[in-house]
Amino acid sequence: MDKYGLIGYPLGHSFSISYFNQKFIDEGIDAQYENFEIQTIEALLEVLSSNPNLRGLNVTIPYKQKVISYLDSISPEARAIGAVNVIRVDHDGNRTILKGYNSDVIGFTQSIEPMLEKWHKKALILGTGGASKAIDYGLKALGLETVFVSRFKRPGTVLYKDVTPEVIKEYNVIVNCTPCGMYPHTEECPELPYEAMDNHTILYDLIYNPDETLFMKKGKVHGANTKNGLEMLLLQAFASWEFWNGKNIEQQTPISPTAE
Repeated sequence: MDKYGLIGYPLGHSFSISYFNQKFIDEGIDAQYENFEIQTIEALLEVLSSNPNLRGLNVTIPYKQKVISYLDSISPEARAIGAVNVIRVDHDGNRTILKGYNSDVIGFTQSIEPMLEKWHKKALILGTGGASKAIDYGLKALGLETVFVSRFKRPGTVLYKDVTPEVIKEYNVIVNCTPCGMYPHTEECPELPYEAMDNHTILYDLIYNPDETLFMKKGKVHGANTKNGLEMLLLQAFASWEFWNGKNIEQQTPISPTAE
């Protein structure tokens, strides 16, 4: 039986384990998905050695960057973003070959692209955490200019107080990459001039619990088009399966022995 899994710490509730094990049942696939809650990235080697039938892994916090030095190769997208969340595990005799990918870009771009119109040329990315780099990469791939918004003064970002109604009119695609508004803090939302939004505004929230965040609700009142992160999560799962089992996998570049 083939095995797939998720590495991270702590794991808690995992969308992936329920999604993939249900997929295997529904499609009659002889495979199992398991959570590997490892306290250090070094424990990845034990996971690999004790699971010789492992075909693929998802990677979550805090190992999306740390895992790169353990890989044999990495996709151009994952290298540009500096994070890996999907690993394909191949076996060549006694040697295990690890190939790294990032499914955030695929999931996000496929989810937001149908919403985009000709007047969507510039985007605000709320937050500067791990997911924001992938969102930035995806928006630029779709032809949009981007600006990061942060609570703190950082190079290459603007503060929330600098996001005026005029900015909202110009940067009419806004993606929330922060946990603000996530359950149980459902009464919170990013501080923005929502009154400046209209039916030309897109609000995309990576959060999917609750289904409709206050960020989305406040924009919708003024006519904004909104979407949460659930579809992105499903598309990422599809992408993971393709990375693990697809034949036409994109070009990869080797990892330098000194890569961090």
